[in-house]
Amino acid sequence: MNAPTGLDFASIPERIQSEVQRAIMRSIKGVEYFSTSGPTIGSTPKDVLHSRGTMSLYHYRSMSDEIYRVPVLIVMATTNRGYILDLVPGQSFIEFLLKRGYDVYMLDWSAPRPEERNLRMEDYVLDFIPDCVRRVQQDSGEQDVSVIGYCFGGVLSLLYGSIVNDGPMKNLICFTTPIDFREMKLFSNFSDRRYFDVDRLVDSIGNMPPEMILSSFEMLRPASRTVSQIQLWENIWNDEFVKSYRMFDRWATDTLPLAGEYFRAITKDLMWDNKLFNDTMSVGGRAAKLENIKVPILHAVAEHDHIVPYEAAKHLIAKIGSEDKEEVILKGGHVSLVAGANAVKRLWPKLDSWLGKRST
Repeated sequence: MNAPTGLDFASIPERIQSEVQRAIMRSIKGVEYFSTSGPTIGSTPKDVLHSRGTMSLYHYRSMSDEIYRVPVLIVMATTNRGYILDLVPGQSFIEFLLKRGYDVYMLDWSAPRPEERNLRMEDYVLDFIPDCVRRVQQDSGEQDVSVIGYCFGGVLSLLYGSIVNDGPMKNLICFTTPIDFREMKLFSNFSDRRYFDVDRLVDSIGNMPPEMILSSFEMLRPASRTVSQIQLWENIWNDEFVKSYRMFDRWATDTLPLAGEYFRAITKDLMWDNKLFNDTMSVGGRAAKLENIKVPILHAVAEHDHIVPYEAAKHLIAKIGSEDKEEVILKGGHVSLVAGANAVKRLWPKLDSWLGKRST
């Protein structure tokens, strides 16, 4: 029998040796993986300007001699921790902004306690955000404030901007922000009012547990966690791969619970009645129409976002009342749009170019 054409028998010993070495490295690195805690993240120097209940307002220390006049307030999504925007040096969005001369603040969230189950949408939109904006004004000495909202932090920022439309918000930037909740297909099916009794759920357990929220995210891509663990094993000899995996895996599983009444409002007003898209949304009895937002706005969406698909986000710019408005569609997913190597090359420079000229 003849050998198949193209086989290089001379290289077989070398390839076997390479695979054996890689297997040995996997074993060594595997032990290291389970005996270490991974890279330190969220370490850009900052001060806690204010903390109250589930909210914390951070002020990051300057890294530039020249500072833009208008400070920036980042509003995080209520289901996730803010450190996704402050990974290790060189991969930190916060560090990037500071080095580009922005004065950066962040409204970050912690888990609501059982006694905070009655926090409502109006507590987030008409109390927490305005309180932080006032404190940024006082601390910076500037009346104007630019707001950046990530995912549902973008929704909260839109609600705030549409209600307090004569307020201090000078610019608004939204990352991956949905407004048409009918297009959040799987979430919409989960919360179908014919089968999902949100009143009974909230009245029974109070705050929504993080496990339930994390499971709903993972069901969007049921095999993704298994696939990522296989990829980890295949690349565990690669220190850079492991470092990146640990940062993103930690953040992805560090999901926050949601206050019960707040979750009830999201379900009924947004998931069931799609009020933000239909221009019928109100918070605390105050109309929240997107056409009332007149400030410059940039909306960045991801081409392959499985959590907020483009169909759920694409109508935002058309509904905004501002004449200075732009949507940018970038390669990447829901998280890689804002963090990691993809964001360093695409979103961050774009945001700096857009915001810098509007921050003087």
